[in-house]
Amino acid sequence: MKSYIPELSEVRMVNRAPDRPVDFGADGDYILSCFKDVERSFALDAFPGLAAQRIPARALIKQLIVWWRTLEPADEAQRDAYGRLPGAIRLIDTISSWLEERAGHDTAD
Repeated sequence: MKSYIPELSEVRMVNRAPDRPVDFGADGDYILSCFKDVERSFALDAFPGLAAQRIPARALIKQLIVWWRTLEPADEAQRDAYGRLPGAIRLIDTISSWLEERAGHDTAD
């Protein structure tokens, strides 16, 4: 794994994500399958003993970003899983932004 310094946009995505598990709705299958595929293809276990659906969104997006910036795919399975990381990261960020906006509207009423 490479080392890296997080970019401001990455820090903001992590901070925006809820620090609790989130129901990602229809996008959940894509996000969690990407996460599991990276774990499987790179022989990683990011959250031992914790079901993927129970991972707080903030921890999940942070882990996906770290993988995106540090992993170096060596075979086709790894390249496929790695290539899906940006989409999963963006989906979590989009859902986090929506939840943030919704929370702001709920308190404004």
